[in-house]
Amino acid sequence: MTSHLDTVHDRHDTGSTKWNRYPADVLPLWIADMDFAVAPGIIQALQARLTHPMLGYSVAQDSLRETLVTALRELFDWEVAPEELVFLPGVEGGVNMALNGLLAPGTGVVVQTPNYRPLLNAAGHWKLPRIDLPFHADANGLYPTDLAALEAALGNAGAMILSNPHNPLGKVFDRAELQAIADACVAHDTLLISDEIHAQIVFDGRKHIPIASLNDEIAQRTITLMSATKAFNIAGMKNAFAVIRNPALRHRFNTARQGMVDSVSTLGLVATEAAFKHGKEWLAEVIAYLQANRDYLVNAVATRLPGVSMITPQATYLAWLDCTALGLEDPHAFFLKEAKVGLSPGTDFADEGAGQFVRLNFGCPRALLEEGIARMAQALETRNAPPH
Repeated sequence: MTSHLDTVHDRHDTGSTKWNRYPADVLPLWIADMDFAVAPGIIQALQARLTHPMLGYSVAQDSLRETLVTALRELFDWEVAPEELVFLPGVEGGVNMALNGLLAPGTGVVVQTPNYRPLLNAAGHWKLPRIDLPFHADANGLYPTDLAALEAALGNAGAMILSNPHNPLGKVFDRAELQAIADACVAHDTLLISDEIHAQIVFDGRKHIPIASLNDEIAQRTITLMSATKAFNIAGMKNAFAVIRNPALRHRFNTARQGMVDSVSTLGLVATEAAFKHGKEWLAEVIAYLQANRDYLVNAVATRLPGVSMITPQATYLAWLDCTALGLEDPHAFFLKEAKVGLSPGTDFADEGAGQFVRLNFGCPRALLEEGIARMAQALETRNAPPH
């Protein structure tokens, strides 16, 4: 049965970052931007707002705050007060606000690796030492947090940046693992900055757990960063929000704007409210489609891309492909040149040990994903063919 999500929309000449990076003959499967049309309710809300001819500076209205409070309760069983919400143009800006405004010079910042490059780079922007905490796959093909290493790292740090669900591993932290991380942060008096931008894109019946929802102890030291942008494919709307329970922490966070994080997009506020109010049915369909794409990809990697392996993502629409067995110097460059497929290089996600990985975005119509796999398979077949 076909779906409207199967429709391939031509995004060339629209200013799309995803489709403008490479030449027109390259299929882009890199940046975390889905190739699906936005939910009709969001488009309708934006069109309605544009009937008013003024687009000046804007603030979040009470209706948006109440919409988010209701959504957080319904989605995550998380009780948040309207005043605990701080609106931002993006999660990345929120991470940097927290580091710059809340930490003393020289304070260490723990980051699990691999990780989203802006989270890796954030500490360096403020000359704060970054302490890497590497993930290692276990016998079950999972990436558990090394709790002993975490305890040691927090002894030299004042903050930890968490990515949950994790980008690029597609990992969903379960309650026990989150509780262990929270307990360690409380014990070491650590500020926790939790990037939960992919919170609504989880598979196989899993449920995202905001770490700040575990108990008041961890909530009092956590800045949770969320957005409608990933789940509802509205990244260009430039809108996110922080949830900060501690009033003193919230005040210090807000004063850390210091001219670098301005007010939020007028239309972004409208799109965010519409997404949480009217996008539920659309998102359920998208998640089912993404899960099917994920399953197709897992099978395709195993059967059609010899030398490539992956661990099944539990969340996000991003796959972390291990190309070590291919013996290539640069898998990203190989697939770009020989397959005309634009992936994200593993070096975007870790300074060491990630050069043999690439990240693939499967948030697209199945036809595009199939085309990407076909191109990659053909490139490997040509490479492996015996010389004539």
